[in-house]
Amino acid sequence: MSLTAEENAILKSIVVASENDPLKPEFPADDPKFPATPTYQIQVPEFTNIWLKDESHNPTGTHKDRMAWEIVVTYRDFLIAKESGQTTNSLPAMSLISSGSAAVAIQTQLRKYNLPNLKVLVDNDIASEHLDRIKDLGCEIYKTDLSEKALEWKEILDLTDNPYGFDITSSEALDPTTRFYDWLSYEIINNSPDYCFIPFGTGHLFENVLNVNKREVSSSQHDPRFSGSVEKLRQCSFIGATTNDPSSKADKLYSPHLPFVHYDDQWMRLYRLAGFCGPQSDVKVFKEKYLDRALELAGKQGINCEPSGIAGLALLLQIKDKVPKDAKILIVNTGQCKTLWD
Repeated sequence: MSLTAEENAILKSIVVASENDPLKPEFPADDPKFPATPTYQIQVPEFTNIWLKDESHNPTGTHKDRMAWEIVVTYRDFLIAKESGQTTNSLPAMSLISSGSAAVAIQTQLRKYNLPNLKVLVDNDIASEHLDRIKDLGCEIYKTDLSEKALEWKEILDLTDNPYGFDITSSEALDPTTRFYDWLSYEIINNSPDYCFIPFGTGHLFENVLNVNKREVSSSQHDPRFSGSVEKLRQCSFIGATTNDPSSKADKLYSPHLPFVHYDDQWMRLYRLAGFCGPQSDVKVFKEKYLDRALELAGKQGINCEPSGIAGLALLLQIKDKVPKDAKILIVNTGQCKTLWD
């Protein structure tokens, strides 16, 4: 079945320069470059070699823009399949559990390419100003009590009135831990740090980085995007920073249920034992007082971040006595959503 004129126009507008050629990057679509965001040195008391990977330079201000682009590419796949006659289906809608920044990033891209609006499942207690801004972008909003239980994908689709669509929150078919942040993962590991601190919310970014690191340190056939040191990366401790405090300022990192995360103690222990990462690699809970200190430090240096985005720095401050002061340390700042915080 041939595409409609509208579908054909959408397909032609979605340009993917390459899957993994650093000389032909695919992101951001309007100005592709690799690396897509800067990494620069920052000052942290007592440490001498601290670097910040700054995702606030993305189009809507967070690393979620990278995931949003991959959703657009998925729609391109749907259209290619329809063009070749493999399917006759119309473009499906996507559903997502979100507290804000992911919904903003994805819906911004969907609107740009004239794709179906995002169906967003939010908690009953979402901040009204965040809800209004998501609505203003064109998202279809559905409310529920997300603290009640862990939701399966069928329930998410049901709650968002999307029986023939797909749930981004849970879908393994979208390869969230190998595809959403693969270019970002290479931008991170190519720095070859001794320690890397990463905010841990859904876990997708942390898992993506670890999976890419595993691939590169365990093979002699390297991805063209890889320029790091295998020797250093086998010893690099990747540390996820999260919170178990429902009242934390880092609200994007707290969830009463994380049903779609691969990370657990056994997963991490295997990666350490197999030499896919350094001996201190783990996910740790930071205390709120260290988040306050991190925000203060970030503010003094003009770092654009929300509390969740700078959680890695908070955790470094908390465990500083366990980290050599001259080690090369990379802090991943996942940014601050421009639409929600401007």
